Amino acid sequence: MGQRWADFQYEIYLNGMTGATPRLPTDLTRLEELAEHRLPPRAVGYVAGSAGSGTTAAANREALDRRRIVPRMLRDVSERDLSVEVLGRTLPAPLALAPVGVLSIMHPEGEKAAARAAAAQGVPYILSSASSTPMEEVASAMGDAERWFQLYWPKDPEVARSFLDRAKASGFSVLVVTLDTPMLAWRPRDLDEAYLPFLHGVGTANYFTDPAFQAGLAKPVNEDPNAAVMRFVGMFSDPAKTWPDLAFLREHWDGPIVLKGILHPDDAQQAAESGMDGVIVSNHGGRQVAGSIGAADALPGVAEAVGDRLTVLFDSGIRSGDDIAKALALGARSVLIGRPYAYGLGLDGQAGVEHVIRCLLAELDLTLALSGHASPASLSPSDLIEHH
Repeated sequence: MGQRWADFQYEIYLNGMTGATPRLPTDLTRLEELAEHRLPPRAVGYVAGSAGSGTTAAANREALDRRRIVPRMLRDVSERDLSVEVLGRTLPAPLALAPVGVLSIMHPEGEKAAARAAAAQGVPYILSSASSTPMEEVASAMGDAERWFQLYWPKDPEVARSFLDRAKASGFSVLVVTLDTPMLAWRPRDLDEAYLPFLHGVGTANYFTDPAFQAGLAKPVNEDPNAAVMRFVGMFSDPAKTWPDLAFLREHWDGPIVLKGILHPDDAQQAAESGMDGVIVSNHGGRQVAGSIGAADALPGVAEAVGDRLTVLFDSGIRSGDDIAKALALGARSVLIGRPYAYGLGLDGQAGVEHVIRCLLAELDLTLALSGHASPASLSPSDLIEHH
């Protein structure tokens, strides 16, 4: 018997007896607008913004909205269990917090607050390489809770190796390698503000605290911060990397490795042939390629190609419990959530992130029950219809 996520609604109603209402909306699609009103424009722009005119972010939503759940009746849904097996570990629900960099622009406690929220709710926290907090500090804020490390694969192999060693030593169990960002996309919201947080030394904490990174500097970071920023910019990622380079990661990481940013079934096949453990079907929330395929439209093909060999995870566009149910029905084992928790963090710190997690999972629990499913395992593509 899993946790009763749906009980969150009664907790809210019972609190209402004392006149208390939730501090944040329970319809998470409203968080972005609230963040736009309450948080600094450059910070919200960096999180909310997408590549080009935003067509890919819109395609992510359209691909999920076009699929509709067909509820089934008179099935025993009295006892539900949302737990799932992912990469050899049992998670209490099919949800993890996606790697989102530079979270200190949303809230002073940044990644630590988000990581504590994930730990408190039992969902994995995936720390970005571009964190504004060093990985060791995030790890100590989490105790022994499940945490994964996302790598932006730097040009400098010594820094890459150092990051992997530090992540392993800090108890990060899964390596998530983001492949869709060999360079930053054309992002008008950031360009119009002429704002890139990294140039201000925000989101560079893992690099600036790294011995291999520091070894390449003439002076310590605090004595010449500009030189440190320029070294970071020069090595942040490497557009020359190809499939054979994955051998380097396999050699230096002994846990599961998951490739993030896979949209084509042939790339998923390549991942399997390269000895990877999973893929995340993702277009980076529409932040990298304008005019790209909606992530949920790419999911069925990838799940069909490698679902029996690799763990298939999904992100890009998830905003509600029913979105999660749809992604699971289309073949994902679990999903990652990004922007909504970043808004929750900006609006109410750790409590805001916990609110987002609990709302999503309460709504998922109820969506499953009300459509005739006692666990994610019984969902399949036949539970959806696609309308055109």
